[in-house]
Amino acid sequence: MPVLSGERLTVDDVAAWFARRVPSQWFSGPLEVALDREEIVVLGPLASTEPLPPAPGRTASSRNRVTRFREETRDTRMAIAAEAEHIFGRKVSWGVIWGGERLVFSALAVPVMTRLRLGERAVLDTLIDAGVAKSRSEALAWCVRLVERHQAEWIAQLRQALVAVERARAAGPGEP
Repeated sequence: MPVLSGERLTVDDVAAWFARRVPSQWFSGPLEVALDREEIVVLGPLASTEPLPPAPGRTASSRNRVTRFREETRDTRMAIAAEAEHIFGRKVSWGVIWGGERLVFSALAVPVMTRLRLGERAVLDTLIDAGVAKSRSEALAWCVRLVERHQAEWIAQLRQALVAVERARAAGPGEP
């Protein structure tokens, strides 16, 4: 039985739970599962007997293949998601990996409250004035995506360090 929503969830627990429920013919490889406090995102490499089209036609072909998969699997995906949402206490989003692209069907956009000082607000307002963003919220999201893209290696190192901290915390102190 997976860990319930009030307990500490691990990606491995959640990925194993989904792997037991997702039909094996849907994907050509293992699922990729990501989670946070509000959401679980499940991605799978789309099984296909169709050759990947050349680059100029890839976008339209990918969209058609993904749309067909999305429609054909909707009822089953929604049933699995409903069960997962009940067990894990988080919303479930689905997506596929096909032709080297990650396509998420729908995902949560969760509001995040923050307090910013004058200089920090000025950065956001500059992005708005320059037409990069329409609002401070959109400008802040743009900044986060920029850090995610350009500091991916550093963020990955931080995440690995946090996994080690979780293992140490779970092991707890030994007997004296």
